[in-house]
Amino acid sequence: MRVSSPLVLSLALVASLGAPAAAKDPISVIIDRAKVMRISAPAATVVIGNPAIADATVQDRQTLVITGKMSGITNLVVLDSKGQLIADELVNVEKPQAGYVTVQRGGARFTYSCTPHCNAAVEPGDYGEHFSAAQSQSAARTGMGQQSAGMQ
Repeated sequence: MRVSSPLVLSLALVASLGAPAAAKDPISVIIDRAKVMRISAPAATVVIGNPAIADATVQDRQTLVITGKMSGITNLVVLDSKGQLIADELVNVEKPQAGYVTVQRGGARFTYSCTPHCNAAVEPGDYGEHFSAAQSQSAARTGMGQQSAGMQ
């Protein structure tokens, strides 16, 4: 079967228009650390694709602070007051390279933050009871600090 060349040319043109642009490097953030991002125009709307992975706060109209919450990749979309796209970036949140110890005991995983003394760390994928206990203790400690500061 012979395909006419205008059809082949049209398909090639459509395929080239749909090709993705060269990918930019994602914004790298470490869990529990913040990174400043400057944007080219004043932001009206900031959206994080998965807020369990990262958070973004507006410091001023052209400065965002991105905080890593959990390992993973998500995206950040920034729009101006007219709904026009200012930025659409990938955000890659990683565990710190130093100070973490992971213990694998059979099928159960336990993560500790050792800087220099080891304390249980809340890391998704850890053994359920370990994770729950660490999360509960961390929340209780945060609550006590907020109560002392008169924030509750």
